[in-house]
Amino acid sequence: MIAARLDRLPMTGYQRMIFSIVATAWFFDSIDLGSLTFLLGSIKAEFNLTTAQTGLLSSMSFLGMFAGAALAGMLADKIGRRTVFQISMIFWGAGSLWCAYAPDAAALGYARLMLGFGMGMEFPVALAIVSEFVPTTKRGRYLAILEGFWPLGFICAGLLSLFFLSYFSWRTMFLAQAIPALFLFVVRVLVPESPRWLADQGRSDEAERVMSHIESKVTARLAAGRTLDDPRPLAAQARGERRFSFLELWSKGYASRTVMIWTTWFFALLGFYGLTTWLGALLQEAGYSVTKSVSYTILISLAGVPGFITAAWLVEAWGRKGTCALMLLGSAAAAYAYGHAPSFELLIVFGLLMQFFLFGMWSVLYAYTPELYPTRARATGAGCASAVGRIGSLIGPYAIGVVLPTLGHGGVFALGAGSFVIAALTVLILGVETKGKSLEAISG
Repeated sequence: MIAARLDRLPMTGYQRMIFSIVATAWFFDSIDLGSLTFLLGSIKAEFNLTTAQTGLLSSMSFLGMFAGAALAGMLADKIGRRTVFQISMIFWGAGSLWCAYAPDAAALGYARLMLGFGMGMEFPVALAIVSEFVPTTKRGRYLAILEGFWPLGFICAGLLSLFFLSYFSWRTMFLAQAIPALFLFVVRVLVPESPRWLADQGRSDEAERVMSHIESKVTARLAAGRTLDDPRPLAAQARGERRFSFLELWSKGYASRTVMIWTTWFFALLGFYGLTTWLGALLQEAGYSVTKSVSYTILISLAGVPGFITAAWLVEAWGRKGTCALMLLGSAAAAYAYGHAPSFELLIVFGLLMQFFLFGMWSVLYAYTPELYPTRARATGAGCASAVGRIGSLIGPYAIGVVLPTLGHGGVFALGAGSFVIAALTVLILGVETKGKSLEAISG
């Protein structure tokens, strides 16, 4: 009944408030991670790093994200969504502060590791919270919009970097990024624990109390005279054996989904971070100044906004599987064209197209992944998929740093394009469609 009561709620300002809080934290995370794209050239110059050393430094965030995502998913399924969400903010705030005062490249690498750990923790928990609070008819769209805060944060990171590099230094940028960690107090006060998770844990009294609180908040926002519809009870499901959440990912009905989503995340993130982490530095390698390279990277990133808006519409109008494959194949074609652009004008055009499809791809991945698993393993499923993706994102920037001197820019972007094609084929062959189905029906 808890799931039925949640799904029959109309979308009101209360659920949007919860979504806004999660999305704001997501936005701050995006600024933290995206800033390295714009600051990497300056850091490389200050510490006199080789391309391979620079790639290794940029990969440290993703090593932390791998550990954070894998651990947080299992923790969130064990001790709750809200608690783990708050802990994640402490880690990325402390990591940002450490980055600002790192005396050398080694210390900066460890600081990025801590920062990445906090960011990795947040991703699966945020997805679980949004997917479990938003009604079925709006779930895919809001999950896609949540990811839309990623390109917005990336663009904001570029603008902030442009300001701080012009008037201060890259260290001041990291110092400013530590401040939003205080947002955890807002989460603590305003975001309730997921009643779906409480009910699944057998904590019925707590689930009822939280659910009644949510219903009262939603009712208070309805038009005068309007009442909530009666819930339509979902078919009862046997609880069965309660496996460790990681083993649930490999149980009957979920193993093929796990293989599909892990493979997709790995190759999608290998291509994405391998290319975007190096965008600013590659432009500087091509002879553009720091200011111009940052400005051009911000410019092409603007296309990510219509990209995620398009994806948010398509996931409900067309479906998750088809939209995911479309965005991945579009990313492959645009990345290859960007790497072989014969003129600066076409470089910008193909860069805009690449960012359109790349951020559309992100939106679908984040909408699709948490829907594939039951409540008892939802955060674990999202966290492990994200963790496997972080292995790809860990390899990507370092591989680019190694490959660049040999294959040049064209080879680098061909490598990224090939990764996106493999991910698209995996979705087309093994993917299942989840559009318009309740979380319980999908996991049943």
